[in-house]
Amino acid sequence: MPSEKALGLVLRTTDWSDTSRIATVWTREFGKVRVLAKGGRRLRSNFESALDLLTLCRIVLLRKSSGGLDLLTEAQVVRRFPGLCTRLPALYAAYYVAELLADWTEENDPHPHLFDEALEALQELAEPAGPAGGEAVGPRVARFELVLLRELGYSPLLDACAACRAPAAGNGPAFSAAAGGVVCAGCAPGQRDRRPLSPACHQALLDLSASGDAWRRPWGAAVRAELRQVLGGYVTYLLGRRPRLLPYLQGS
Repeated sequence: MPSEKALGLVLRTTDWSDTSRIATVWTREFGKVRVLAKGGRRLRSNFESALDLLTLCRIVLLRKSSGGLDLLTEAQVVRRFPGLCTRLPALYAAYYVAELLADWTEENDPHPHLFDEALEALQELAEPAGPAGGEAVGPRVARFELVLLRELGYSPLLDACAACRAPAAGNGPAFSAAAGGVVCAGCAPGQRDRRPLSPACHQALLDLSASGDAWRRPWGAAVRAELRQVLGGYVTYLLGRRPRLLPYLQGS
């Protein structure tokens, strides 16, 4: 079997034996892969500490032609994000990013743009807190969620009613996860899961979907809280369960 090289982000690791480890890695070239690192638990190995959670590394692996684990033969650290450990909200947000990538994406389904977005999110979450403190964590996670939803084909409809396709403008729009986005005042009563959507939150969703830097704006606490409720509910609906890290994002 020929070896393959990839740039990957470690999302999850599990001990396999006294000396080996299984790792879930999100790669730019192949998407999500699950690899067996023989000897990966030894203090001195070919992988050193490259298999630590949320480590960006260059890996060499032997791909399996059918089902089963790929064999990891080499891993070298490219980048770490030490700033995440200095602020708990940022660390929880980074774990949430890893959880969504590990649990929602399919194996061997590459999304280079999503890979780049994940790295940018981790790097920006790891930045030293600015004048706004940790207030940018929530909007940055929301930006990542919207990119992930778009890449995986679940982007919510925001500029028109998801039920009747009328322009989603004016007073009274709501958000319905079952409908797949905002619903107008006329259609909202027909959606049992509808939740009110303030004009400010609706605009924030539009801005965060369109611009990679919109999360840096000084969003108010009420808008940040509503964004978390709307997107958290939508992600939970699509996944069929609440992400484990989602409760830790409340208030960010």
